[in-house]
Amino acid sequence: WWERGGVFSPPAPEQVRGEGLVLPPPNVTGSLHLGHALTVSLQDALVRWRRMQGWNVLWVPGTDHAGIATQAIVERWLWQQRRERRQDLGRAEFLREVWSWKERHGQQILQQLRALLGASLDWSRCAFTMDAGFSRAVTEAFVRLFEAGLIRRDQRAVTWSCALRSALADIEVVPNVSPGCPLSVPWCPQCPLMSPACPLSVPLVSPGLEVPVATTPETLFGDVAVAVHPQDPRYLHLQGRQVRHPFTGALLPVVSDPSVQPQLGTGAVKVTPGHSPQDLALARAHALPLLSVIADDGTLCPPGGGWLQGVPRFEARAQVVAALAQRGLLRGVTDHAMTLPLCSRSGDVVEFLLKRQWFLTCGDMAREALQVLGVGSQVRWACPQLSPPPRRDWCLSRQLWWGHRVPAYQVREQQEGEGPWFVGRSEAEARAAAAGALGCPALELHLEQDPDVLDTWFSSALFPFATLGWPEQVRPQNRRFWPFYPNSVLVTGSDLLFFWVARMVMLGQQLTGQLPFTQVLLHSLVRDPQGRKMSKSLGNVIDPRDVIGGATLQVGLQEKLQTRTLDPQELRAAQEGRQFPQGIPECGADALRLALSAHNAHGPEIRVGVASVLTQRRFCNKVWNALGLVLGALQGLGDPPRPPEEVVPVAPLDRWLLARLAGAVAECSRRLEALEVHGAVAAVQNFWLRSFCDVYLQKLPQKLPRKHPENRISAPIWGFLSQFQDFCPDLGIFVPISGFLSQFWDFWPRFQDFSPHFGISAPIL
Repeated sequence: WWERGGVFSPPAPEQVRGEGLVLPPPNVTGSLHLGHALTVSLQDALVRWRRMQGWNVLWVPGTDHAGIATQAIVERWLWQQRRERRQDLGRAEFLREVWSWKERHGQQILQQLRALLGASLDWSRCAFTMDAGFSRAVTEAFVRLFEAGLIRRDQRAVTWSCALRSALADIEVVPNVSPGCPLSVPWCPQCPLMSPACPLSVPLVSPGLEVPVATTPETLFGDVAVAVHPQDPRYLHLQGRQVRHPFTGALLPVVSDPSVQPQLGTGAVKVTPGHSPQDLALARAHALPLLSVIADDGTLCPPGGGWLQGVPRFEARAQVVAALAQRGLLRGVTDHAMTLPLCSRSGDVVEFLLKRQWFLTCGDMAREALQVLGVGSQVRWACPQLSPPPRRDWCLSRQLWWGHRVPAYQVREQQEGEGPWFVGRSEAEARAAAAGALGCPALELHLEQDPDVLDTWFSSALFPFATLGWPEQVRPQNRRFWPFYPNSVLVTGSDLLFFWVARMVMLGQQLTGQLPFTQVLLHSLVRDPQGRKMSKSLGNVIDPRDVIGGATLQVGLQEKLQTRTLDPQELRAAQEGRQFPQGIPECGADALRLALSAHNAHGPEIRVGVASVLTQRRFCNKVWNALGLVLGALQGLGDPPRPPEEVVPVAPLDRWLLARLAGAVAECSRRLEALEVHGAVAAVQNFWLRSFCDVYLQKLPQKLPRKHPENRISAPIWGFLSQFQDFCPDLGIFVPISGFLSQFWDFWPRFQDFSPHFGISAPIL
């Protein structure tokens, strides 16, 4: 109904500036959760409020392809349904499966935004991060950054999921404190202890001397040196000496480096540059060789250790410990608590592997972003305390099939080693660049595009301007781009500050010359009433669909769990731990939005349960019943409603109520200007419950018409109703926060022609 009237699509702005916003694009991995609902509720309130002030507001919806998350969940679904892996299908067939998944779940997400949450988005501009236009923007951004010298290919230690066989973003790595107990990881259900420390003695070349070090058994074949602190008195006599590798017999140097912490362990550490970023930096500082002994799939590939070739890394651990004991070098096995990095997508233990990847140099851009984030910047932040953004280079490559292919092409030659790489917007452009650089005819070159895809966060960082048509639409006076860029307000979760927000700032400034937004509201994370993070394993996740439409225990909640792509352990825990044994009653979208928006989004956390939504449902019912009582009594009147300017309240109670209403309007405007939606909600609910219902409504029955026609409603009542109708959109609840309830006037038969869709597209203030 709203969309048919075009009330959410702004006309081409005549003024210089409009207001542009983008919805943080949900992943096409399933359905919306309460975090999405909170973001939508806050942003929709600000959008509707700005429209009521007469602004041309563009709010762009969209979805994110979510490369690694979507691929992981589709792979899990294929295994559960067909016992097939993506390698069984091949790249082309697997991508068809993912696109089919995207069509199903992408439409489901958009339908939730439309019908369930009532978000006032401009659906004519709905974007997807792998649409043709958006993909061109991603390629253009990569090429421009490469030409600016900010992207280069290098060999570094990256976080790696052996289950997915891909590099990971930091947000996909979850620290897990392991007290030395077994963990369940993909493809290794009976893996040994995850966190043993193995003290062993490494013999020196000189007879009778040895160095005590602690090691991780499965990476022992990747050790290239032993490092000690240059001022550690225990090892001054060993600096510059050599030790013999216990298995390969290779001579390894004892190097001194100030990064070694002598108070930890034995004070002597083995150097494994292929599986530790810190060891890699130390190895490069001392010109040590770089060895990698764990393959992409998590099996061992040690040089000179053929007896472990192809053995899974956790099975190899026990074999190495046994071999050390047999040689008399093992000094014990100690289980100790440690923080293990786990892949949030697969549950696998993350490894550090030495890989050649594409990296974006972030140092200079991060310094500019830090200036923007600092005090006195051009961006106004309404969020908790900020921390400096990370400045280390950004690994852009992902060894996936679903995503934007890296627009880089390698010249395949006969000689060994990696051939030269050339970047282009197309293969023809890269071929021309290669021909010019190599001095040979373009047609004689054999090019192969990099099979890797780009990190999802790279394309997501372009969302504020790629959705407006960048780079094609970036022309002077273009009314589809510049009136709405930079965006006015960004609303998103505080956990995305550096994974998304800081990167939008960096790439927006670099590629468009402007900051992508002028205000940022980072809201807190949604937790359950006990303050716990909502997770499938705890069974405390609240699906917005269940709250809005209601769900019985067996038909709704339990069956929905069975259809989700959970692993068996998650499914069992979720079924046993459901917190809603009686099901969830129907509450409606407005009640959910109010329950979320009523919390201080700037606080440390937002605790929401079904009980808080039920409280807001009762409030919505009270609003509806109160207005129904008043307007139902007016049904028999022949006089049409009079506009506010023709009515002057006479009774003191009427004037008092309108004064209270004006105060609530002013408070709401002040709060919304400060991006404090919860304050606007509090002002409205306080007015409605304390002033209107508890005081005014108690006096109203004596003024309403009864059975006799001579008991006509007084002009002041019409004045209040008319002015209340005129003012209530700015109260921060009936339109900005309760989009469905605000349409009370439009559906009440007597008032359908009284006002257009006020508070949606028509200016009020």
